[in-house]
Amino acid sequence: MKTDDLIRALAADTRRSAPPLGTVRRAALVLAVLLAGAVFSLSLGPRPDALAALETVRFLFKFVVTLALAASAFVLLGRLVRPGEAARAPLGWLLAGPLLLVIGVGLELLAVPAAEWSTRLVGVNARTCLTFIPLIGAAPLVVFLAVLRHGAPTRPVLAGAVAGLLAGGLAAAFYAAHCPDDSPLFVASWYSLAIAGLAAAGALIGPRVARW
Repeated sequence: MKTDDLIRALAADTRRSAPPLGTVRRAALVLAVLLAGAVFSLSLGPRPDALAALETVRFLFKFVVTLALAASAFVLLGRLVRPGEAARAPLGWLLAGPLLLVIGVGLELLAVPAAEWSTRLVGVNARTCLTFIPLIGAAPLVVFLAVLRHGAPTRPVLAGAVAGLLAGGLAAAFYAAHCPDDSPLFVASWYSLAIAGLAAAGALIGPRVARW
């Protein structure tokens, strides 16, 4: 085989072996959900009254907020890993979950007597929340950071942070099924703190794995 023919064959093989970035991102999401679900099932599992809790607004609201964060982070991550689109990445999409949470907190403050605010904010499960959301989100974070390596982000710190937010949103959604604290005040404090830890880890690791 001539040298030129060999080069063309190697190039064609490289193109065949590299799946499209969108496919990689979707496969990563599926894998991350499976890994988070496995860790959740093995470590915690849903709370005993989960089926009855599905009839309450506060319990369902936890999933609305966490999944809104995960969905917006997933879309944004897809933009950040493409260098041509990173400059105009819609960062405002990340506000969907926090804005919903602000609304929920406002309604909670109106509905609950002021004497109960601190009790609902502290809750009964804060330590478990701060432990297990990062634990459930650790494997998904690794998966989403691998997507950065497959792409070419021009802002790897931001992309890593968004990967952490995505992992945190998924982990928090799973954890919400176990958590007995349904108040938006608790979610705004402890869920946010745990997710922020994953985002910080992603921002720290992102530049190291996304070099290209």
